[in-house]
Amino acid sequence: ARLHATARRRGQARLTALDLRWQGPLGLVWLQRRLDPGRTIAVTPDVRPVHSDGVALVDRDARDGMMVQLLTGPGGDFDALGDYQPGMDRRRIDWKASARHGELLAKEYLTERDNNIVLAFDCGRTMVEPLAGVARLDRAITAGLLTGYVALQKGDRVTLFGFDAKVRQVSPALTGARGFAGLQRAAAGLDYSSEEANFTLGLSTLAQRLDRRSLILLFTDFVDPTAAELMLAAIGRQLSAHVLLCVVMRDDELESLVTAEPEDADDIARAVVAAGMLRERRVVLTRLRQMGVEVLEAPWASLGPQLARRYLETKRRQLL
Repeated sequence: ARLHATARRRGQARLTALDLRWQGPLGLVWLQRRLDPGRTIAVTPDVRPVHSDGVALVDRDARDGMMVQLLTGPGGDFDALGDYQPGMDRRRIDWKASARHGELLAKEYLTERDNNIVLAFDCGRTMVEPLAGVARLDRAITAGLLTGYVALQKGDRVTLFGFDAKVRQVSPALTGARGFAGLQRAAAGLDYSSEEANFTLGLSTLAQRLDRRSLILLFTDFVDPTAAELMLAAIGRQLSAHVLLCVVMRDDELESLVTAEPEDADDIARAVVAAGMLRERRVVLTRLRQMGVEVLEAPWASLGPQLARRYLETKRRQLL
């Protein structure tokens, strides 16, 4: 017999009991039996949208000519001089040409391969809260896997990093199309936590492991100013040498509380609290941008494609 079951959450699922009931050959009696399979099954993230959206993004990027793949070796080949853009690696500045022209000019290269991409997941209790019935962490993992898939297809190295109060997951650097299976297994090992995320420990550990300039996609969220301040302090100290993109999901529930027509005093009170939380959130996001951190805030339903497009844009702008 074949049994179909749908898991409600990621991780390790254990089959502890299996009750069977069937009718006898003559249809006169029912037989019943309980089995203990004693099996543990890994429940992995759903990657169906990853493959469909990822293939479409890679094909569209190649068709539009946004990127030029190098045929040999890592790094990029010098192509031309262009205006220096904020966020570019300062090592690209051509100081002699800048002095001659009286403005900052940077060397432009054909798009590089073998860049370091880090998918860093805050697995603390804030990320366990549901968003449209699914934990924020799972929403983030789906978006991260899509971007990881595109990055692997583009020839970059992808590492998965997860932390809450402690560092919980560090994958090796994965490469090539075959690396996606390893990325999926690493994502399946990210567990839900009831502890606060320790940004100082998590991000300092990550920074120590990076031996070259990297694009770090930090999936996180925050509900109180204290946690946000700790995150800001940790980012400022540890990750200034890298390109950091902070990925957060827009809280449609809070926004609906603010915009809904109140019917009683309780509705007004909820709207006031929600407005305060949104205001604090905007302050934190503004401060991140002022620190030079890229920020992507998007609805969960479109987060994956938006993030993958931002990754492709980062490569096109030669920020690594």
